[in-house]
Amino acid sequence: MASIYQINKGVNKPIVFKGLKAQYIAYLAVGLVLLLISFAVLYISGVSLFIVLPLILSLGTVLFISTFRLSHRFGEHGLMKYLARRGLPRSLKFRSRRLFTTLKHVNHGRS
Repeated sequence: MASIYQINKGVNKPIVFKGLKAQYIAYLAVGLVLLLISFAVLYISGVSLFIVLPLILSLGTVLFISTFRLSHRFGEHGLMKYLARRGLPRSLKFRSRRLFTTLKHVNHGRS
């Protein structure tokens, strides 16, 4: 009877594609679209193909290397945690106690 139902074993696992995890796939896709648009704009504007191709290829290489490096360094949620931690102040300084003395005790049904 148990063989009728299939078990999905990858329910809570992050999306992984060729070593890229979660949101880094989207970062790479957006970067590639931007490179394609910049190639089209430069080519249509009349810039020589001998300048455009090496420029786009080098920027694409940098995009791939940096995206894979970020994915391996931070993992699925690590980059967001890293940026959030950088946004926190190291310490808080209060020049008076008025903030704490004016607080009123609020009981939310807890004993």
